[in-house]
Amino acid sequence: MLRSLLRIVFFIGFCSSLAGSAFAQDPQYSQYYAAPLYLNPAMAGGELTGRVGFNYRNQWPSIDAQFTTFSAYYDTYLADYNSGIGIHIMQDTEGAAKLRSTTISAMYSYELKLGENSYFRPGFQASYIRREIGFYENLVFANQIDPSCPFCPTLPGTDIPGLGDPVGMLSLSVGGLFFTENLWAGISAHHVNEPNQSFIDGVSPLPMKLSFHAGYRIDLGEGAMRGDFTHIRRKRSITPTINYKQQGPFEQLDIGAYFYVEPIVFGLWYRGLPYKPVENQSNRDAIVMMVGVNLLSGLNIGYSFDYTVSQLGIQSGGAHELSLSWTLPNSYQGKPLRRDTILPCPKF
Repeated sequence: MLRSLLRIVFFIGFCSSLAGSAFAQDPQYSQYYAAPLYLNPAMAGGELTGRVGFNYRNQWPSIDAQFTTFSAYYDTYLADYNSGIGIHIMQDTEGAAKLRSTTISAMYSYELKLGENSYFRPGFQASYIRREIGFYENLVFANQIDPSCPFCPTLPGTDIPGLGDPVGMLSLSVGGLFFTENLWAGISAHHVNEPNQSFIDGVSPLPMKLSFHAGYRIDLGEGAMRGDFTHIRRKRSITPTINYKQQGPFEQLDIGAYFYVEPIVFGLWYRGLPYKPVENQSNRDAIVMMVGVNLLSGLNIGYSFDYTVSQLGIQSGGAHELSLSWTLPNSYQGKPLRRDTILPCPKF
């Protein structure tokens, strides 16, 4: 009974926020380059061949308010049209409210050659988002309790008709990506139409999310010979990167670097903006540590752990993240491609 009352109190606050000027944040990945289509629609087809990938994130697993996110994607390049296309599917479950979101996105990009080794790719995305309250079926409202028998089975009824119904919305997004052989800089704007996400009468727009991401790959010279018949030396590099995000009142910056010693990749970066608190709370999030492997077969596997440095502390369990992608064999082998420059973004 007490648990039901606590859920009602929490639910009233939850619905009040949805009915008014609620603020929401999209799910995030620490390995943001391992979810390229989620980061920027301009990255669709960026590998000049087919690519399939999966991402899984479990944030704060030691507390009830954990967040779990799973996504899968496929994209490919259409050389005859200088275009990339892709599809991205994601499901996210948020905190104690068990707010479930399922998103299906389709994207298109076009590649423009600006110079000898410089390119620009605009991208466009349309998404259908379905949201539902996961714990709604367990709520007990006052008009469902018989005062003469409070411990009897509850009566049918609800205080807010239609509240348990899922909400569907259409979201439109755009992005752009400039890159050379070692440099890239991209910007994306998701939910530019700010669709209404309210579960009840009223307007609660999903805030637009802006992202700026950039990096520069510094080659460290060639390593030992590969253990195959290519007679090519192993690559080595260090790649500093940044990823700035802003959505509603929230701002965040990921800054760090990847160290690549073929086929192993190590990553270390910090996430937060401590000099810009949010609602008088320190904006510190986590230190992220990552290790991955790039195989010559096109298979890429990465694992990262977020060491929480916010007020929640490491007792929250941090965050575990796993990424898996496979770059398919090039279907244009033997045919001249429009560019030789490979997009230098990391794969994790």
